Amino acid sequence: MTLKISIDPAAGTAPYEQLRTQIAGQARSGRLPVGYKLPTVRGLAEELGLAANTVAKAYRALESDGVIETRGRNGTFVAAAGDAAEREAAAAAQAYAERAVRLGLGRDAARAAVEEALRAAYAR
Repeated sequence: MTLKISIDPAAGTAPYEQLRTQIAGQARSGRLPVGYKLPTVRGLAEELGLAANTVAKAYRALESDGVIETRGRNGTFVAAAGDAAEREAAAAAQAYAERAVRLGLGRDAARAAVEEALRAAYAR
């Protein structure tokens, strides 16, 4: 099992975001199993022809999202992220629902706002 990443320099998405998205997708789909050891920041940067800071930024975002975890000098590993991601999404949805109620939005208006936000986010 190996990490398969391709960065498109002509894409409208920043390289760190392409990297973050691909690793997260592979981890969540199971192609990268929980406990899989990721390459070092420098190693992956060299392999992909990216700056080390670009890879480090992607790794920090993935760690913040609960997709990966760093174990000191032992390295960086795929975490059990599915549950954490679902819990975080549920918490965000709960906070949104409470805010929509405080703003006086009806269910249809609140739902429409979510659908529009999702359409915009997934169209990227």
